[in-house]
Amino acid sequence: MHTLTYKPNLDDVLERLGALYERRAVDRVFACFDIPSPTIDRFAEQYSDGFCDYPDLADRAKFWDALLAERAVLEDDSVPSAYLSEMDQGLYGGLLGGDVQFMAHPDVGWISSMVAPLLSDWSEFDSLAFDESHVWFKRYLEQVKLFAEAAEGKFGVSHFILIDGLNFCFELVGATETYMGLDERPEMISRAIEFALDLNLRIHQAFFENTPSLRGGTASNMVQWMPGRIVSESVDPFHMTSPKYFERWGREPIERLIGNFDGGVFHIHGNGRHLLESVCSIEKAKAIFMGDDTGFPDSFDICHELRGRAGQMPLVVQVGYDKFVETLEKHELAGGILYKVSGTPDADSANRCMERLREYRV
Repeated sequence: MHTLTYKPNLDDVLERLGALYERRAVDRVFACFDIPSPTIDRFAEQYSDGFCDYPDLADRAKFWDALLAERAVLEDDSVPSAYLSEMDQGLYGGLLGGDVQFMAHPDVGWISSMVAPLLSDWSEFDSLAFDESHVWFKRYLEQVKLFAEAAEGKFGVSHFILIDGLNFCFELVGATETYMGLDERPEMISRAIEFALDLNLRIHQAFFENTPSLRGGTASNMVQWMPGRIVSESVDPFHMTSPKYFERWGREPIERLIGNFDGGVFHIHGNGRHLLESVCSIEKAKAIFMGDDTGFPDSFDICHELRGRAGQMPLVVQVGYDKFVETLEKHELAGGILYKVSGTPDADSANRCMERLREYRV
């Protein structure tokens, strides 16, 4: 796709994002703004927070069309895209016989998925097999193709998270057995990592085969858009470990997997910031979304520190509208960062901010 109805200023946005992710804009700032959404309000009337049934995929496509149409008036650095939240995590275990459960998130309009651990213990590992004729792979391809058709010419379809490495081990035996296995059953952890690499490759190669690129790039719920075929990687299990464990168990499998694509984007939660330098040094790592969690300083409040630790790695940081505007007025925003601004009163307020941000230099 070359144009998007729901992003009239697409040329300007892709030029700006290209400069950010090619590391030519460490002195500039970028922003995406959330605005009030009648579509999310309607979703919240339909769904309460908690478990729900597998949704009608046509309804989900209509949800994204309506939500992204509302945002067409924004002149910010966002790129409209639909996210396959229904396949977010449950797909992987579901393909291997797991019981997929769905959960509604009224605040964002998502329906996400999870599975309970598949195996009673590692002795059952050899029973695992992936078959593309499985019902969940058919449902996955159906949703990808349906979203691609609904999006044509209007918005993109975002990549979705890889569940590889220790994340995949979590789906097999749970977190406790995974962590214990690093020392007690390292041979099984290694076998599971290899299985996960092949499974993830087949899933995400199918994604790129069935969705159109946007100007040769990938739409992203994490970073908006990036040139090339880009995957979304998670290092969440290592948030509970030292960098030493990441170097032993995380780096090589991750670099092998994203080496099959043009790069990967990462997210790091509040309890994983000790991994920042390690993740920045991963081959083909392109950007990092810095998450916020209870009990840790907001990434925005320490963004100058994070900016210094990350070198020239592009970062994505969340912040409320009032705090963002206050910091903009003081000319204290850190550069080389895409700010995701919540609580924006309306599109006009966002667009006025963007007029200033385009000229802003650190």
